[in-house]
Amino acid sequence: MWTDNETAQDFLNFSSVARTVAEVIEQAQSRPISIGVSGAWGVGKSSMIKLIRSELKDRAKAKEHTSSDTESTEKKFIFVEFNAWLYQGYDDARAALIDVVTSALATEAEKRKTGVERTKDLLRRVNWFRAIKLTAGSAASLALGLPPAGLLGELLGVGRKVFNGGIDQEAITTVDAAAGKVGESAQGLIKDKQAFSPPKEIEALRESFEGALDEMGVTLIVLIDDLDRCLPETTISTLEAIRLLLFLKHTAFVIAADDQMIKHAVKRHFQGVEDDLVTNYFDKLIQFPIRVPPLGTQEVRAYMMLLFIENSGLKPETKEVLRAGVCLQLGKTWQGKRVDLKFLRSLHDTLPAELVARLDVADRLAPLMTTATGIAGNPRLIKRFLNALSIRMAMSRAQGVGVDESELAKVLLFERCGNPKAYAELIKSVTEADDGKPNLLSQWEQKAVSGEKLDLKAPWDDPFIAEWLRLPPLLGGSDLRGALYVSREHAPLITPEDRLSAEAADLLEGLLEHPDMAASIKDRLVALARPEMSVIMDRLLGRARQEQEWGTPAILEACMVVVAADPPQGQRLAGFLQERPALQIKASIVPKIADEPWAKGVFAVWDDDDQISKPVKSAIKARKGHGNLTVK
Repeated sequence: MWTDNETAQDFLNFSSVARTVAEVIEQAQSRPISIGVSGAWGVGKSSMIKLIRSELKDRAKAKEHTSSDTESTEKKFIFVEFNAWLYQGYDDARAALIDVVTSALATEAEKRKTGVERTKDLLRRVNWFRAIKLTAGSAASLALGLPPAGLLGELLGVGRKVFNGGIDQEAITTVDAAAGKVGESAQGLIKDKQAFSPPKEIEALRESFEGALDEMGVTLIVLIDDLDRCLPETTISTLEAIRLLLFLKHTAFVIAADDQMIKHAVKRHFQGVEDDLVTNYFDKLIQFPIRVPPLGTQEVRAYMMLLFIENSGLKPETKEVLRAGVCLQLGKTWQGKRVDLKFLRSLHDTLPAELVARLDVADRLAPLMTTATGIAGNPRLIKRFLNALSIRMAMSRAQGVGVDESELAKVLLFERCGNPKAYAELIKSVTEADDGKPNLLSQWEQKAVSGEKLDLKAPWDDPFIAEWLRLPPLLGGSDLRGALYVSREHAPLITPEDRLSAEAADLLEGLLEHPDMAASIKDRLVALARPEMSVIMDRLLGRARQEQEWGTPAILEACMVVVAADPPQGQRLAGFLQERPALQIKASIVPKIADEPWAKGVFAVWDDDDQISKPVKSAIKARKGHGNLTVK
């Protein structure tokens, strides 16, 4: 399993982008700068933020080793991470951001024993800022040079002046009146009795920030994340605070957000604002826009492989060698270099067989994971897909269901990205077939692989399906009941059950709830139609797959009673028992089934299996010695 959190580990060669951002910040040489890291949901913006921070720290540390300057890494930068989404609904995001930044500066000033008085003055002014936010109205926001939050009517009249940086005297007079009320009512927040002018106070706040940073000799780097997850009101409130602190010396803002979502929030909040003003608003915030690059097939393949490697039992140093090698190779893909299983083996030639099998799955799936509209190369969606695959494989192992991981991955991909109606038809094809094979796929797959034209009708007429049919392994000849069994959260496995008569449904319920009492309803089972007996056996075998030991479980009694009522079902039960893992078979099952005509084949398989325990084989031999059966 993989967590859905950001990481400072680079699996996609994003470090090259992080180095670019770090270089831009360094070249600014304490001049104010704002950088926007844009990209859709789940593409890795949060991880990019982590990588940028790590890159800046690494650069500062490297300079320590090559310079006579003994100044430590911590003294060069102060990092403040702010997630506006966490404050949504609990605090005003604008005031929260200012508080977080100011508190970080105050803490650092105490540690460094420098700039303490400056930061105390800064804290006082921030308290004033909170007070005026609590008591003053929209006019206060205007006087601060900020868009008025929540008052759309006033926006239409004054909005253009705000965007242009201007403000009229009438608004300032209104603010002065409100500030007077602040002085009377905000006791405890502002302890000074002096008169305040909001425009002057906000300028003094900015000067205090600059002065504190200058005295401490640091660059403040504010990393803002998840802004595009917020409601428009929270987004705008945070952007207002950013505007307040933007373009101060010794500051760098790195804002990770989908630019389209931000523009949508601005337009939604300030209804009536023209599109060009929305664009200008955003452009004034962001000096250097950087977009997280979309993933191609090579990146998707590399990402999936590294995720599997991360969860493997390889040593940490080996994992790091593989990760670094993959990222280096990704930087050469424009030259035709590939990241595949062959390349990974060139980095480490003793990969475990289990890991190789998973890497092979990643190799096969990568092209469709890149192009399928349901995933489209999105790292977060890729991780969720692999988590779902991991959960279903764990379910199959826990319940003793023999499922091939490659087949399950292909089925899961169809479930996630294919037409739901086509998926329903696939399920129907599997559940209605006695052997669980989707025969409708066989001919299509052969044509797809050979390159013949496919003339598929709705709901199969989808370009994704044509690519999916070519993807190995081919499923037309595979029993997919196990794969669908562990996928039941999206669709039932046995749809023919809906066609059971009331009597058959009642008997099935009784067999499932009280399998040990099955013998008492044998006569009623004999009276059922043969197709209904097949459905009942399907359900019983599905339940039987949950058993971890095969001695004489109660469900076996129920299956044997159904076979007694409908002898052709015996071969199905025999096949089921032959497929059970060897370690699950106990000696007590031998006398239980020894007298059944279908048991001969089961015993022959077990007798030839080197993994079957000696007690089981001894029991088979003993039955043979008593003349009860002939194994060979």
